[in-house]
Amino acid sequence: MPITPATAASSASTGTGTQDAIMLELVDESGNTIGTAEKLSAHQAPGLLHRAFSVFLFDAQGRLLLQRRALGKYHSPGVWSNTCCGHPYPGESPFAAAARRTHEELGLSPSLLAEAGTVRYNHPDPASGLVEQEYNHLFVGLAREGLRPDPEEVGETAFVTAGELERRHAEAPFSAWFMTVLDAARPAIRELTGDAAGW
Repeated sequence: MPITPATAASSASTGTGTQDAIMLELVDESGNTIGTAEKLSAHQAPGLLHRAFSVFLFDAQGRLLLQRRALGKYHSPGVWSNTCCGHPYPGESPFAAAARRTHEELGLSPSLLAEAGTVRYNHPDPASGLVEQEYNHLFVGLAREGLRPDPEEVGETAFVTAGELERRHAEAPFSAWFMTVLDAARPAIRELTGDAAGW
């Protein structure tokens, strides 16, 4: 049974210790839905092309909110990445999924969230052997409330300027997909933050 937001919430709260498999939406090269697959199997090499989303939130100073993925995550643990990323449930809109997961992972609801295009990529993760074959919907927005990160999802957060990001990216491990999604979202980021922010 494909998990919907409603069944995901109820299965997680049963306390039985068993959860239904998380299903992802498979797509063709144009982003049209062609089926579903279980989350882990979709990421096993060579990977199945599936729908995903990436969120970039900024504060009033134009700084990007980064998160370091929790060490317990099976895919890309302990690396820095964009504000939030994930997968819509089958039939769930990417916009709704982006807003939902941002709240679930970071405890905040963006005060503004706008579409910023799509990008398709194939990024293997050498550490885990998993593959990101994704048709990714990009979103940019503003974060204007306190963070309450879920420690099972997020190990650390940081607001960074464009210059600070360059230094951090040179020194610390980032997700394999980070620069691809950031570069694809840059036009919308510049429109949101203005030229002075340097994005």
